[in-house]
Amino acid sequence: MNPQEVQDVPTEDRLDQACAWIACLRSDALSDSDRRAFAHWMAESPANRKAFDEMAELWGDLGVLSHLPLDEIYPESVPAPRHRNNSQSASRPSSRTRAASAAAESATSSWNLPQWLMGGSAVAACLAVALWIGNQWLQQAPTQQQMYTTAVGEIRTVDLPDGSHVQLNTNSELIVNFSREERRTQLLRGEAYFDVARQTSRPFTVSAGSANIRVLGTQFNVERNPENTRVSVTGGTVAVSEARAAKGLQPESVKLTRNQKVSVSASGLSEVGHTSKEEALDWTQGQLVFDETPLTEALEELNRYLKVPAAAAPAVSDQTLSGTFELTDPESTLSAIAAALGLDQDRSDPHLTLLSPKRN
Repeated sequence: MNPQEVQDVPTEDRLDQACAWIACLRSDALSDSDRRAFAHWMAESPANRKAFDEMAELWGDLGVLSHLPLDEIYPESVPAPRHRNNSQSASRPSSRTRAASAAAESATSSWNLPQWLMGGSAVAACLAVALWIGNQWLQQAPTQQQMYTTAVGEIRTVDLPDGSHVQLNTNSELIVNFSREERRTQLLRGEAYFDVARQTSRPFTVSAGSANIRVLGTQFNVERNPENTRVSVTGGTVAVSEARAAKGLQPESVKLTRNQKVSVSASGLSEVGHTSKEEALDWTQGQLVFDETPLTEALEELNRYLKVPAAAAPAVSDQTLSGTFELTDPESTLSAIAAALGLDQDRSDPHLTLLSPKRN
């Protein structure tokens, strides 16, 4: 990659600015000065244009500019008309080109984002746009549907028709609905790692319990549990939102990038945490890796492999677990966890193993 290509790669700041501009262009308060500022921002750097394209595609909001005079404020986005007399058209700038140049020049000192979009409100506003658009695909009928499942102890790799790859963890079920306009999937249970092929014209979405996930081309892991859904990103950018929100409230949303994770439950989104590819994909290597992981959360993961599920007694549910545990023998793994924390295994209930404090 040459220095110019490096310079043109969008940074996180530029992506956030692009996200804010999408919200601005959707706003009823959009003014002529805002339009000129947007034109100047787009013309300022190829990286700005690329950032805007990526964010518009990610949010599925390619129509965000449909109500604007694109040929005036962003002439590069409109194909050049064909003229019979090429020499005449080349020697005489069009009125559209002159208008675009004037707009860019007049915006030189006023390209900053409107004040109401500065700070956290910018991303929040953009995510609100994404939520509205994201709900639309739920109403569209698919033209291609397939179900993939794995049994307890089975791990399976699925090659999707678009070139994407999905690795299903044990005891998982995935429904895939593909149409010409979209790629929609639903994780009914279990865990899956998605390596999504980039197709800007067809967004890729995952519905998993309390979470909705929207991407272009990226890699991420989704773990659906009875109480929550956890999303970990190993590459690219992912938009995660609540599938449902309390009456009168707007669903929460967050943008995740590489090595970030979030949990979505009935109570909303957790704080964004740090993760790694090794931690997110430990199960693909036949291991479970825990780093100060709550015991209840660790048991949720292990239960995918156990014939009889395990749970933590209330007295020990707040304990945390660190270490790497092999999955070749899940029962031995449970015993190792109990030993590491100094807990007893109560098997009096044939349908549940309860980890509880050791008795004196």
